Amino acid sequence: MLGRRSVLAFLFAACPTLALAQEPVSVMIIGTFHWSNPGRDMHDVQVDDVLAPKRQAEIAALAAGVARFRPTEVDVEWPADLVTQRYDAFSKGTLAPSHNEVVQLGFRLAQASGASVHGVDVDGDFPFEAVEAYAKGHGEDDLLAGADAEIVDQVRHQQDLLKNGTMSQALRWINDPATIRTGNDFYRTMLKVGGGANQPGADLLTAWYKRNFYICANIVQLAKPGDRIVVLYGSGHEFLLRQCVSEMPGYKLVEANDYLPQ
Repeated sequence: MLGRRSVLAFLFAACPTLALAQEPVSVMIIGTFHWSNPGRDMHDVQVDDVLAPKRQAEIAALAAGVARFRPTEVDVEWPADLVTQRYDAFSKGTLAPSHNEVVQLGFRLAQASGASVHGVDVDGDFPFEAVEAYAKGHGEDDLLAGADAEIVDQVRHQQDLLKNGTMSQALRWINDPATIRTGNDFYRTMLKVGGGANQPGADLLTAWYKRNFYICANIVQLAKPGDRIVVLYGSGHEFLLRQCVSEMPGYKLVEANDYLPQ
């Protein structure tokens, strides 16, 4: 009679795809500030010219560090059709100069690694006005002000790191697990805003979860067994994307700071 290991070996030899299915998908999520100063968030880090020689050298070092992960796929915070169009132009050398992190790090990394590149972004609602209105009407302005002040402090710290150090030093702080946990406090605090059947804080959190798990769905639907995926996204998304990946059967979360330069 064959033992369990012998049976598995026989099955894998007879059906190679079964063996392949056992290979984990490794995912590194790199949270970042937005390099082109788009002004889309409640509070933004103001980034100096990333096309300047000093920053270009730092970005080249970032790309070289992450390339050690040997990615097979790079997923970025743009819609799929936009990535297809612009990466084609980037590959041909016809894309206009861009400050955006998708181009500067995502495209550069994909080209250097021979990885495929995909846009996985999904638009979503962020019904913060209802949260503000409820808080104002129920004497909870201080609660929102306190949560907002914590974000301001985090952005200020990122700004100082970027001003006085390198791109990598700023990104390493953003991607420290302790920073990531703290960065999610704002969304959890919103659950305090509401009462009874009127729950604008919970509605806000639900909308945020929906967008991020739609993004994660795009990531896992594109993945193949054994893939090594770099996900480059705004740092506000990092907590939930990490949660999704770390809880996904057959997936392994890889720490960005194991590859970002010191």
